[in-house]
Amino acid sequence: MQHSKILILDFGSQVTQLIARRVREMHVYCEVHPCDVSDEWVRAYAADGKLKGVILSGSHASAYEESTDRAPQAVFELGVPVLGICYGMQTMAQQLGGVVEGGHQREFGYAEVRARGHTALLKGIADFTTPEGHGMLKVWMSHGDKVTQLPPGFKLMASTESCPIAGMADEARRFYAVQFHPEVTHTVQGRAILERFVLEICGAEPDWVMHDHVAEAVEAIRQQVGDEEVILGLSGGVDSSVAAALIHRAIGDQLTCVFVDHGLLRLNEGDMVMEMFAGKLHAKVIRVDASELFLSRLAGVSDPEQKRKIIGGLFVDVFKAEAAKLKAGGNGHKGATFLAQGTIYPDVIESGGAKSKKAVTIKSHHNVGGLPEQLGLKLLEPLRDLFKDEVRELGLALGLPHDMVYRHPFPGPGLGVRILGEVKKEYADLLRRADAIFIEELRSTVEPNSGKTWYELTSQAFAVFLPVKSVGVMGDGRTYDYVVALRAVQTSDFMTADWAELPYSLLKKVSSRIINEVRGINRVVYDVSSKPPATIEWE
Repeated sequence: MQHSKILILDFGSQVTQLIARRVREMHVYCEVHPCDVSDEWVRAYAADGKLKGVILSGSHASAYEESTDRAPQAVFELGVPVLGICYGMQTMAQQLGGVVEGGHQREFGYAEVRARGHTALLKGIADFTTPEGHGMLKVWMSHGDKVTQLPPGFKLMASTESCPIAGMADEARRFYAVQFHPEVTHTVQGRAILERFVLEICGAEPDWVMHDHVAEAVEAIRQQVGDEEVILGLSGGVDSSVAAALIHRAIGDQLTCVFVDHGLLRLNEGDMVMEMFAGKLHAKVIRVDASELFLSRLAGVSDPEQKRKIIGGLFVDVFKAEAAKLKAGGNGHKGATFLAQGTIYPDVIESGGAKSKKAVTIKSHHNVGGLPEQLGLKLLEPLRDLFKDEVRELGLALGLPHDMVYRHPFPGPGLGVRILGEVKKEYADLLRRADAIFIEELRSTVEPNSGKTWYELTSQAFAVFLPVKSVGVMGDGRTYDYVVALRAVQTSDFMTADWAELPYSLLKKVSSRIINEVRGINRVVYDVSSKPPATIEWE
């Protein structure tokens, strides 16, 4: 690793990933590790001289309880700047001689913080100034406990009415801490505060750039694989597509992609995947049409979790059968020894958090572990250090088309979880066509103020098939046909999302086209639920 790096120690916050994403957006490399790494590990991590600073995350725990986690003491002895956020501030205070107590008034949500002392971290950063001349920050708070006594050497940096010590600093040692969360978008100056810490106080070099990373990644793959052969499960999604393009750039025909078509893809998606990878990149791709197998196994099943398990299990079975053939070799091939996966960094962080029990697990990931052991293959994960934004940038640097790289997310089970209730071929065909019309109109409709299309302005958009029929009138006749719901959301992190306020004219055109062009659908509705309380997908 030739890059500057920031170490983020995770105490179990659900938004630790956002800290890392904000740092990476500055083109600075960072890694997230569990907070209970040893002092020896911390010193070894810093031994190459590339570590420029440490950030301590938030947590759902209380710093003053003896059973809760502490930062490795070595963090405060490395001589690099340290930033504590929320719980990170509390454990910093506790460990360095301050006092933390349970608060009588919990602060959760919007707050206004007065910046005090003009420290290097907050100097010149404010959202507004009071008549008395005090600089104020609009921030996001989420805490019950608070620091009630500063550690020796620290001075007050920020305060609110209910939290007199909302920020503290020991500028001699370059230790800073804030009770609010600068990593979330609700903290208006959060990006500026983190940039001040990482780029100015830590002096980290913004040298983590995807265009330059291609050569590093290609060399790493060549060293790991040598002259052996690799199998990759190509889904057509962004992650597996970029992984395939990168590995193909590195080792060419030593890579074989297996594309399992489960019959639940978007309109013409299978053909587009083959045209891109087999046609334009000249990669070896085996296309397996397993649509009848999947649809037959899903017959009569309406429970969402059961559908997911059936689709996931069948995918593994079909892929394993193809992998076994490739592993056996023959026809001039000595047999594959590596399985490549499009695992990305959020998968690694969340799976690590689940394993260490630091974070409350929200979901498990199918593509971290498991399959390589079953197949007896070594694992190749060339994207495991990258966030989704970086994967997209890397895809463009590799020459993949913009429309493919910036496609909206699509669930692994495909249309299987966008057809509510039982999955039937008839439903999938209707939904495919309705969805394609919606996406086509979003791509072709420009929002005049921004000059961007509504597809670009939404983070995820799709149609959902509802297993209900409603009465309609077409011409002089009465219809009794199905209903589809349109869903479009806007979000920066997919943890929260607002429904997109699409123009009525756009919705009217989409509705009219679907009802007129897709025989079997006579009603279109629009989902105006935000996350939370709803989820983005319906199942």
